[in-house]
Amino acid sequence: MLLVLLIAAAVAAGVLMIDLFRQSATARIGQADAELGRACDAIGVAYRFYATGWHGPDAVVDDEGFRGGLTAVVQTALRNRAGIEGGIWEPKQGSLAYAYPTYEGSGPKTDLPQAERPRIQQINRIALSEERTATSRYAAPSQTLLLTACPLPGPLSGLTAWTMTRVITFAGRGYQQLMLGLAVLLAAVSGAAVLLTRLTMTWSRHVTRIETTLAAHDIEDLPKLLATGERELDRIIAALNDAGSRLSQARRRAAELSRQVATGERLAAIGRVAAGVAHEIRNPIAAMRLKTENAIAAGGARSQEVLPVILSQIERLDRLLRRLLSVTERDQPRRETVVLGPFLEACLATQVELAQVRGIVLERQNDVESAPFDPEQMRHALDNLVLNAIQAAPAGSRVRVMASVRDDQWVLSVHDEGAGPPASIREHLFEPFVTGRPDGTGLGLSIVREVAEAHGGRVQFASCDRGTTFEIIVPWQPS
Repeated sequence: MLLVLLIAAAVAAGVLMIDLFRQSATARIGQADAELGRACDAIGVAYRFYATGWHGPDAVVDDEGFRGGLTAVVQTALRNRAGIEGGIWEPKQGSLAYAYPTYEGSGPKTDLPQAERPRIQQINRIALSEERTATSRYAAPSQTLLLTACPLPGPLSGLTAWTMTRVITFAGRGYQQLMLGLAVLLAAVSGAAVLLTRLTMTWSRHVTRIETTLAAHDIEDLPKLLATGERELDRIIAALNDAGSRLSQARRRAAELSRQVATGERLAAIGRVAAGVAHEIRNPIAAMRLKTENAIAAGGARSQEVLPVILSQIERLDRLLRRLLSVTERDQPRRETVVLGPFLEACLATQVELAQVRGIVLERQNDVESAPFDPEQMRHALDNLVLNAIQAAPAGSRVRVMASVRDDQWVLSVHDEGAGPPASIREHLFEPFVTGRPDGTGLGLSIVREVAEAHGGRVQFASCDRGTTFEIIVPWQPS
């Protein structure tokens, strides 16, 4: 539409320029026509002055002296009228006098223009027959010829004065200015059309690329758009990129808050259940345990068979209750500087017998001497990880416990050579009651997460071809 409007405006301007030029040419023709009339009247005035007081016979028209005087009359009348030539005409003799005093040639022009002689003769005949001033115009492609004739009163009858001039239309300075103006207009319109077309095509190409990029990505994750080199369009792209970045950050914060809220709700529900169950069950268990211990101490064959089994089940229930309480009770860690070598040895010592039964070798490696943490809480978390590793590792393999420093954080990791937990539960692996074993409670890893978060850190899981690794990552605080 802009291109059409631009072309329409250019055409209108061109038509207006041509129309103004034509009006200017018409005005110049009218002005020249009026000037011819005045020049013809000037010849008449000069002729009357020349013929005053003279009454000679008609035969004097053949007199050279008389004709010379008529030529002087014409010269005098036209000497200040630029571009006008003229003379005195007699029907029988033809031209009696001719002069072109303002002729710009190399010398004076004294010969009647033969090419225009028929037109001069015709205009003089019309003026003589109608006894009034007659005018005539002859338009050519580049100029217009103007003729004027008027009767001359005096002692000689049948004489007429005539004047002639040419008005240049499509030539000369005005025509050159018109052509220059049209050329400048054409160049301006052509340049503007080229620039507008290029701009339109460039923007269209960039917009198409942006649409394609946006359509190829999920609307929840706006892609980063590349700059186009067009300043105004790049401002829009920068705003889109900034909005996408802020949207992504807000989405991540919302997802994190959602996870925290969900975890909090689950933990609150678990806490209420666990607290109720623990307080309702611990007292009967304590009573049962006391009576069982007394029965074993009293002796008897049957008690020796049954009561140890009951006691083991009571121990199992007690361990379960302790785990439930560990999930719900988030005590603040009591940090102290712990030497990691003996700490790791003590942790592994409690699991050595189970590892030997399953044919598992336990190893430790510590690249850091000591670290500040709550040894009781961290021991509880590490026991859960080592126990899970022993249960998941294949017979004859190794379980390695390592302590190291990485990126201003210290890492406590447990690596086994097993296949890891099922893929279906990996996203919720550290939530309570999520387990991949039929006999598991799903509380061990949730306790590990609670301990890591209580220390301001996190726990993460990694699986590879060489096994599975669980890492407790805590911000490093030099001891």
